[in-house]
Amino acid sequence: MKILKDLIEAFREKDQPVTEVLTGAYWTGVISRHCGLASTFRDEGPPHARGIRDLGHLTEKSSWDLAHYAFSDYAMEASIGMAALNSMIAVEEENVVEKNAAEILLEKGTGKKVAIVGHFPFIPALQRAARTVWVLEQRQKEGDLPAEKAAEILPQSDVVGITGTAFITQTLDDLLKWAAGKFIVIIGPTTPLTPLLFEYGVQVLSGTQVVDPEETFRCISQGATFREVRGVRRVTMMKK
Repeated sequence: MKILKDLIEAFREKDQPVTEVLTGAYWTGVISRHCGLASTFRDEGPPHARGIRDLGHLTEKSSWDLAHYAFSDYAMEASIGMAALNSMIAVEEENVVEKNAAEILLEKGTGKKVAIVGHFPFIPALQRAARTVWVLEQRQKEGDLPAEKAAEILPQSDVVGITGTAFITQTLDDLLKWAAGKFIVIIGPTTPLTPLLFEYGVQVLSGTQVVDPEETFRCISQGATFREVRGVRRVTMMKK
């Protein structure tokens, strides 16, 4: 995936030893230069069918090396890779605000046609405000469309929200191609908070910044969901 390759190469000089790796039920965390997060993604099938490469030795790697796990076709391994990439990225305070994706999508999507790749809690509110809302999801709930319809739906939309887990599933390049020219928001803890993504047609990045790694890792290790984890800020970066 070109966008992922470009991002990892851009942060090569930020490489540092990995000091901690934690894979929880919902979150994955890596500590190197900073503390990076990603959603914990799992493949379907028996949980014992495949293992993590170099299990038990990940803290002997550098963050840049571990970030290459993001290219893996094994979802849990790719989650670790994205957390490692995010651990190299310093969130520049002057470039972010404490505003969540739901607010932005409601502002931009009212009366418009909106496509959301991934299922989020704000969908019902968005459905009340927007003219049309399409939800594209690999693991569909009632009313969702299959993710395979993205090539058909995204070009029809005015506003597009894309889950950051599209990095993990290696689908972001295609999604951005199909959403070209739309108002695009990338959402969730996997999202790399770097303005480099604005070069690929994205207008807004809505993600998570860790401010207390110890507290965050304590929550992750005890099975915290996305809303329960502490020691983080939900922040948004907008294209200037």
